[in-house]
Amino acid sequence: MNAPKFAVSLMCMDFAIAGKQVSTLSQHADSFHLDIMDGHFAPNLSLSPAWLKKVLPNSSIRNEAHVMADDPDMWLEPLADAGVNVVSPHVETLNTHAFRTMNAIRSLGMGTGLVLNPLTTFDSVVPLLERIDILTIMTIDIGFAGQPFIDEMLAKIEQAAAFKAEHGLNYEIQIDGSCSEKTFAKLRAAGAETFILGNAGLFSLNRDLDQAWAQMRANYERTTGETLPAED
Repeated sequence: MNAPKFAVSLMCMDFAIAGKQVSTLSQHADSFHLDIMDGHFAPNLSLSPAWLKKVLPNSSIRNEAHVMADDPDMWLEPLADAGVNVVSPHVETLNTHAFRTMNAIRSLGMGTGLVLNPLTTFDSVVPLLERIDILTIMTIDIGFAGQPFIDEMLAKIEQAAAFKAEHGLNYEIQIDGSCSEKTFAKLRAAGAETFILGNAGLFSLNRDLDQAWAQMRANYERTTGETLPAED
């Protein structure tokens, strides 16, 4: 298995100093995870393309938008204009136009992702797996940070990892929800490759984000027994 990757959820940042925090975390993280919510599909509101356009110039790493919206297509051009590199809509919103949306994302020069809610089966996305760069498996219900981890999702992660290996595919298995020292080991054992860090996994560890990152790495290594590559 490849070395793990770590994404940071911008929704959990201090918005008053978001630009500074993005600059700091760009030195450590592999990507930023950008939650876009419409207040309908997800019962909350979060980041907007206009806000991202102001903040993302501080980023020097991959910027991935997680689109929790009834109509993901309407967000594609604004997100591309804001500097997003990968767009990940929810499969639950793509029943009538999944392949058209994937093609639209590619046509705007962005990578493609898909997100599965906890009750959505892995089998439902099999026809699209050859077309995506990232498969995000939710291990909490969408909408709010700080929810308890749903252990039943480990089997879905195992399915995604087994299918990827069996068919020689390249999608990145990313986990969204309660990634922390309490879950790193079981997620990694199931086949997780990228961990999205929020309050529990990063921001609550230390107000100094360089120190918080060092603590997160120590937590990961201690709980998984895996030595992380040295940072550049």
